[in-house]
Amino acid sequence: MGAHALDTGPDPGPEDLADAARASMVRGIDRSGAWENDPVWREAFEAVPRHLFVPYYYIGAAGGFERVWGEDPDPRARDRWLRGAYADTPLATRVRDGELVSSSSQPSLMATMLTELAIRDGDAVLEIGAGTGYNAALLAYRLGDGLVTTVDLEVEITEAARRHLAVAGYHPTVVTGDGARGVPERAPFDRIIATCTLTTIPRPWLPQCVPGARILAPLATGLIALQVQDSEHAEGRFLHTSAFFVPLRGATRSGPEPEPARLGDLPRRARGHDLFRFLLALTAGSLDPSDAYALWEREGRPQRERYGITVGEEGARAWLDDPEGPYTWPLP
Repeated sequence: MGAHALDTGPDPGPEDLADAARASMVRGIDRSGAWENDPVWREAFEAVPRHLFVPYYYIGAAGGFERVWGEDPDPRARDRWLRGAYADTPLATRVRDGELVSSSSQPSLMATMLTELAIRDGDAVLEIGAGTGYNAALLAYRLGDGLVTTVDLEVEITEAARRHLAVAGYHPTVVTGDGARGVPERAPFDRIIATCTLTTIPRPWLPQCVPGARILAPLATGLIALQVQDSEHAEGRFLHTSAFFVPLRGATRSGPEPEPARLGDLPRRARGHDLFRFLLALTAGSLDPSDAYALWEREGRPQRERYGITVGEEGARAWLDDPEGPYTWPLP
């Protein structure tokens, strides 16, 4: 048999590899069931090329981070970058003095959050934390550019997000500012989604929402889904999933991070348990760890869905099972 009989055609180009990697990512999210309740998001993830939003990213290496980028002169390194861009993992995109400043979230978690946001056609959405611009592009695919606003604190982040969005063909409003203050000039909003961890619910968000608006945000290693009642009141429960994001940064943050809880006297099964760590984060500064442990055991090691948050005139408070029940704690 001649050698030419083994020829299977030209090697796939970068776009073919990107399409194949994106299709693989979408199939993985399919298996997770993230968008069962709103399959339109599947179309968005199929259409929006994630690799255009992460021209480089960092992976952990001995002694720090290794930069992986799409313009590497080594073709094997470029292939590694492209495959990584479509992995179902968060990607570190900005590192400063060894600290993670910005990232692209795990795609399956993004799909879960977008589905849980319960968007309807015509909704105006505010995203807190522009990051790479990828999440804003998914929103713009679904709703159109004019209904999507994204905000981030640092100009280099918003400039990069705007540039990535333009390359991908999307032009939502990108604002440089303190996300905790919202974007009042673009209000009112039907939905607010945060892609950064909060310590409390920023009060300026509520008057920028229409009554009945939904807020979805990471808090205390979980995801809180709030329904806005009016400009001063909102209430909701946590979703079942865990969530870890870069913290919200800005002038309206509530002081320094709390001191780590002293857990040495607690049983090992509690110290390393995800749900107990969630309770500790939710009650930081309000409940002694030993009291938190006693509550956790007494109440059957509650899942995240049993916890909720109420925002009112007196501030925000967390609760277990019932907002008027015996277990409530103030948030900062």
